[in-house]
Amino acid sequence: MLRKDGRKFDQLRQIKITRDFIKHAKGSCLIEFGDTRVICAATFEKAVPLFLKGSGKGWVTAEYGMLPASVQNRIERNKVFSRHAEIKRLIGRSLRSIVDLSALGEKTIKVDCDVIQADGGTRTASIVGGFIALADCFLKLRDEAEIIDIPLKGFLGAISVGIWEGNLILDLNYSEDSSAEVDMNIVMKGDGEIVEIQGTAEKKPFNRDELNEMISLAEKGINEIIEKEKEMFKGSLFNF
Repeated sequence: MLRKDGRKFDQLRQIKITRDFIKHAKGSCLIEFGDTRVICAATFEKAVPLFLKGSGKGWVTAEYGMLPASVQNRIERNKVFSRHAEIKRLIGRSLRSIVDLSALGEKTIKVDCDVIQADGGTRTASIVGGFIALADCFLKLRDEAEIIDIPLKGFLGAISVGIWEGNLILDLNYSEDSSAEVDMNIVMKGDGEIVEIQGTAEKKPFNRDELNEMISLAEKGINEIIEKEKEMFKGSLFNF
């Protein structure tokens, strides 16, 4: 049995990444998970928030938004959505989990994630694209002698999993997400450590065995994503 888009239950959508998508950003990419498309751009400031001044530590933060025509029914421009605030905090936490903030020094990297087309999984695509933009930003800062070493502690991946029509599935598109019994987003590091799990029983509760199966399914998908990242940055002299 296949899903409506022809994928197997444990199959990712086609992933396409276009690096250096924004001319003026230190690091950027257009990331596509099937029909979901997000522009991620990292910018650099020689300053930190007030609570970090004098600490010797840097900061990585994120912003998230959706263009008006990114979904079927137009989103009002500049309208404040609590969902967007929650997602930007998730992206920021995820990116900080793999950055050595002490090695960065008192500098701030801001990663903007702008959804230009949404078909499910925008937050997980933003985390993956945000990592790529962040890594390219660090590479450029090293080339410009703003930093000495790349302050990354590992690779980072994220994906959605869920239960749809009684089946465990990987990387939900919008039609699956909107009708799933269970919807979950999982963020993991390249060494298998879990950064965050966000799971909701949309229609019925799930049990511990199903939770374990969903985590394993997410790990499979994230490992595939991280392999793409490793190939992308091969030879870039990361310290891992």
